[in-house]
Amino acid sequence: MRKRYPSDLTDAHWALIEPLIPAAKPGGRPRTIDLREVVNTLFYQARTGVQWDYLPHDLPPKSSVYDYFAQWRDDGTWQAILDSLRRAVRQAKGREPSPSIPCLDSQTVKGSEVGGQRGYDGGKKIRGVKRHIVVDTLGLLLAVAVTAANCDDGTYAPEVLGKLAPEKYPRLQVIFGDSKYNNRALDEWMAAQGVSYRLEISSKPPDQAGFVPLKVRWVVERTFAWQGRCRRPSKDYEYESAHSEAWVQISAIQTMTRRLRPDQERPHPRFQYPVIEKKTA
Repeated sequence: MRKRYPSDLTDAHWALIEPLIPAAKPGGRPRTIDLREVVNTLFYQARTGVQWDYLPHDLPPKSSVYDYFAQWRDDGTWQAILDSLRRAVRQAKGREPSPSIPCLDSQTVKGSEVGGQRGYDGGKKIRGVKRHIVVDTLGLLLAVAVTAANCDDGTYAPEVLGKLAPEKYPRLQVIFGDSKYNNRALDEWMAAQGVSYRLEISSKPPDQAGFVPLKVRWVVERTFAWQGRCRRPSKDYEYESAHSEAWVQISAIQTMTRRLRPDQERPHPRFQYPVIEKKTA
């Protein structure tokens, strides 16, 4: 037994994720590692940003955890967990399991010296990568794609829109985006793919200065803020884009497990004022 970390799964959280973990392959040595501890380690990394070689010694070894991280990335397990939890959150909120009006946007984050896809975003004046995400009206992640920061949003939007399979999202009608997606290459891709949804461009009024929250589209900005609570995706440390996408998915999974099963064992540190009893005369 070890001391509990704040990022650890509670029993209620693990009950949501455990059925979605692939069973061990037949043959070979029996699985001995505790998969709950594997997920706890990855949640710890996502939340704290710790490097693989600096994992605490009371967590499973780096080699074992990384193997599961990479395996679940490649076989689609992270996406499957994300999809299942998103449907559960939507149903808990009285929504249909499949969204009909998602929102598309991108975020540029600094890259590190490890290499991989890197570029300079002249608008944000940042050298690193660009995360393209699609979220529903609750701000829950549907799909993510990572490119170099110098990639045009509209031209590379098919990287993330191509992950919205029609059989998974049968109710998809319209996707909201800003003026960056008013792009001829994107229009040609959508026509060639014969997608069932349309792209609606919405921008702030030209006479408005500064940030203006727009209908539907503001939720994607909140999703980026949720991602910022985790230190691992606050900057891009990965060599492969698939790794970067997996960390975004893991961070979203953390958020959704706590929305479905709030952790009652650990009160929120903010606004915990002492209760002062009023004296009666």
